[in-house]
Amino acid sequence: MHNTDARRREQRAWYFYDWANSAFPTTVLTVFIGPYLTTIAKAAAGADGFIHPLGLRIAAESFYPYVVSLSVLLQVFLLPLLGAIADYSHFKKQMLGLFAYIGAFATMGMYFMQGTDYLFGGVLFLVANLGFGASVVFYNAFLIDIARPEERDRVSSMGWAMGYIGGGLLLALNLLLFAKAGDWGIGVAQAVRINLASAGVWWAVFTVIPLLALKRRKAIKHLPPGEHYLTAGLKQLRRTLGKIRAHPHALIFLVAFLIYNDGIQTVISLASVFGQEELGLSMTTLTTVILMVQFVGFFGNILFNSIARAITAKRAIVVSLLIWIGVLVYAYAFLKTTRDFYFMAAAIGIVLGGSQALSRSVFSQMIPPGQESEYFGLYEISDKGTSWLGPLLFGLALQFTGSYRVAILSLIVFFVIGMILLFRVNVREGTRQAADQVPS
Repeated sequence: MHNTDARRREQRAWYFYDWANSAFPTTVLTVFIGPYLTTIAKAAAGADGFIHPLGLRIAAESFYPYVVSLSVLLQVFLLPLLGAIADYSHFKKQMLGLFAYIGAFATMGMYFMQGTDYLFGGVLFLVANLGFGASVVFYNAFLIDIARPEERDRVSSMGWAMGYIGGGLLLALNLLLFAKAGDWGIGVAQAVRINLASAGVWWAVFTVIPLLALKRRKAIKHLPPGEHYLTAGLKQLRRTLGKIRAHPHALIFLVAFLIYNDGIQTVISLASVFGQEELGLSMTTLTTVILMVQFVGFFGNILFNSIARAITAKRAIVVSLLIWIGVLVYAYAFLKTTRDFYFMAAAIGIVLGGSQALSRSVFSQMIPPGQESEYFGLYEISDKGTSWLGPLLFGLALQFTGSYRVAILSLIVFFVIGMILLFRVNVREGTRQAADQVPS
């Protein structure tokens, strides 16, 4: 009983990091940074509508998608290495805190982003998104420590649900600021900057809870004599990439997830830009829509957890991907009004958390014991808030066609390919290969 109580306490504390960090993907990524950074880039553009960061000729409206893509491309190299290093140290909790606060303080710095200083804003976003992704590597790796295999669907889903509530609560406060900004003598641009910085403050404050309550674990592996964490991590990463081929179902699932979740994250991060530029929606409307997504997402997450129990988690993920495909077709062909945008956002809210929480749980079942951090380092390349191929494709489609509708439709390829690969995954066999207990 004592062990069960202690594990439950850690689980509750673990949930609060999702509550804390969800302020970044919700307030920053999904609502404010895209439209605001695009506005700043347009203000800095010449008469031809192009800007020239580092000598490159880029359409101003494509700058933000390209920055998102670059930030995650950097994570492709950094995050798997961090995961490997974590297994050789007992600093998993400390590294969670370090990168959480790097991301939180970079987000607070966005208050000073204004005028035509799009490069400053781009750099802050790069640092914040790197900090976010790196911290979540260590956060995800704790799932193995605090939950038994048969508990992981529930614990993972509850973490996502807490994230929706936390992110949604802050967004509600952001919306209140917009409603009262005129009465308080605050301009729209300043209100946006305050809201961006508020996400960093929220992230920093609530991160204290898991840092205080999560237990410090011993290193999973001992550092070889004469080795440093960096060199040992690089060697382990090479071994991980080699060893995962011996777990073909885990490998296929990972590739499928990296592809379809790249599409999910691109839709999330660029939906507000699409709404502003294609439909002319106001920031107040966009904030209201995304706030609705957060609370619909909470119940959608619970719904998909129930669906997973009824038809298995893998089939529930397939159902969610079919709905994502429908959402993109709807956005391309039928989305005309503000009401239509609300309908699309409601559909996204229903499937958003379920597809991601269940993916994390399924992958955790197929990780060989003792290799959790390094495997989640690979997984985090395309977890919450991170994608790079999707924004790159979106930005290129937008730059060459000038159509936001064509750009959003182009993302359908990620869901189709990911779903085809997912059909090839046998989760039970992958679990057996990882020598883990098959959940009942």
